Parts: sequence; C-alpha cells; structure tokens
Amino acid sequence: QVIQGDVLKCDLPYFDICVANIPYQISSPLTFKLLSHRPIFRCAVIMFQREFAMRLVAQPGDTLYCRLSVNVQLLSRVSHLLKVGRNNFRPPPKVDSSVVRIEPRKPLPPVSFKEWDGLVRICFNRKNKTLGSLFKQKRVLELLEKNYKTMQSLQLAQDSGTGEEKMSPYDVALLANMVEDLSMETSDEKEDDDMEMDDADAADGRTSFKEKIMGILQQGDFAEKRSSKLSQVDFLYLLSLFNKAGIHFS
Repeated sequence: QVIQGDVLKCDLPYFDICVANIPYQISSPLTFKLLSHRPIFRCAVIMFQREFAMRLVAQPGDTLYCRLSVNVQLLSRVSHLLKVGRNNFRPPPKVDSSVVRIEPRKPLPPVSFKEWDGLVRICFNRKNKTLGSLFKQKRVLELLEKNYKTMQSLQLAQDSGTGEEKMSPYDVALLANMVEDLSMETSDEKEDDDMEMDDADAADGRTSFKEKIMGILQQGDFAEKRSSKLSQVDFLYLLSLFNKAGIHFS
C-alpha cells in the first residue's frame, strides 16, 4: 500500500518493520513519532546524519552524550550498524551518514515521561557541571518549590505517584515537538544566566527548601556527579529519590 503525504502529519498504519533513508531535518521528530506509535513495532533501520546517529548511541562519558541520547535510550535499544561516507553519493553531500537500528523497549519503563524529561532537561542544561551546582540555581529552585507547594496544597497522598505511572504514547509524543531542545548543540560555552541562590534569598524562605534538595542529592551520592557521566539507572534512581520526597518535575 502506497501512502502519499508528509510522514510527520500522516497517521501511520500498523507496521512491524521500518526501513528508511530520510530527510535529515526531520530526524528528531520522526524518531519520536515512531517511538510513540502503537502498537509498538519490532525494529527500525534508518539512515541519519552521522553526528545525529552517534548521539543516539552515545554512552555516559562520551562527548556526544546528551539529552537526546538519554531520552531515546530510555524508550529503545539503539545500535550503530554502519557508516556511510559522503563519497557513496553522487553528488556527494556535505556530511557523512550512519545506519542505526532502533528496537522499542517492551514494556516501556514504569515512569512518567513528563517527570523524566523535566529532570533530564535540568540535568543537561549544563551537562558538565555538578548536579549540586545545577540544583542550586535560583530558577531551578523556584520551579521545584512551586511544584512542591502545589502538590502539598492538593494533599496528594501518593508516594511517588507520578513516578509510578506507566509511560503513555501521549507522553512520548511530546518529544516530537522538542526538536529545538534536542538540538545538535554540544557546547557548554554559553553564559549561565541562572544565578545560584545566595544568603539574600533566606528572607524568601528558600534556604530550607534548598537544603532539602541538597539532602536528596547527597542521599544518593549525586551532589558531585555530572550528568554527562550518569546512566539510565542513575537518572531513574535520582528521579525516584526526588519523587519520594515529594519533589516533582511536571
């Protein structure tokens, strides 16, 4: 059956295998559209721009390890199959390519993706800074404290309630709109606009909340660790510690 249309806008029919050479500018939204498809397919073999492909398969400690790596590997097993040099094409493009195999995880991890991505977004804001430094930023503390107070006011008696929800296709589909956030940028050279909370903020009552956050990081021995070195298991454990303390990211 031949379907003519924009793959990002079309409703995909049932499929078991996806094999594709795609326009590289749709790499991120197409990847997450496939991963949000139900029923879950068996595997996809896709040719991407090489740098994007290497981000998909990057491991903790690799230079290209980033939020894209963590999110895709949470949802699937990704393996690099082969490099396709630019000289294999006529006329040759400006970039090299790689073929990648993507196998969705079955079942999906028992975690809310909104919670997961909220945590990962903060952690990879500056992936080479320590988590202790990242979570001392005034903007981060204000966000988490607002979420904490909202949850407290609603009196949600659910220990890690959000963390126990299974990831839904809707959760995964949210990623398709995050192309800019999941960009190819690697450098941490941008000026950090987020100031750490200082003693002047004590009057706002944030000191005790900051201590609460630091206590959670120290409990899991995360305060001096960097996101660029953390594995999937590490992030899942860190998220569970925050959720158990009533701290949420969505």
